[in-house]
Amino acid sequence: QVQLVESGGGLVQAGGSLSVSCAASGNIFSINVMGWYRQAPGKQRELVAAFTSGGGTNIADSVKGRFTIFRDNAKNTVTLQMNMLKPEDTAVYYCGIRIGVATYWGQGTQVTVSS
Repeated sequence: QVQLVESGGGLVQAGGSLSVSCAASGNIFSINVMGWYRQAPGKQRELVAAFTSGGGTNIADSVKGRFTIFRDNAKNTVTLQMNMLKPEDTAVYYCGIRIGVATYWGQGTQVTVSS
């Protein structure tokens, strides 16, 4: 089985910083995609930043220059560092991985940015 454990997030004022981390364990021998997604009220879940099969990254235009993503392959962890946060970044953030055609999600962690 696959387990995803998330940590971080919280409440911060606009312009501040937060981070979220994800640790994957279980049957994760070959992860194709691993990263962070978010879902705001009334909206679809969207990509924030992820590592892809080719070893590169895919980062949403709305967060480029503000967010960075990094990984520790040995520990199967991915961390999203969020800087210069805006109220529109408020959402539940989910760790997600894809193995083959299967997708697995973490429980979600709240990120709230006040104005």
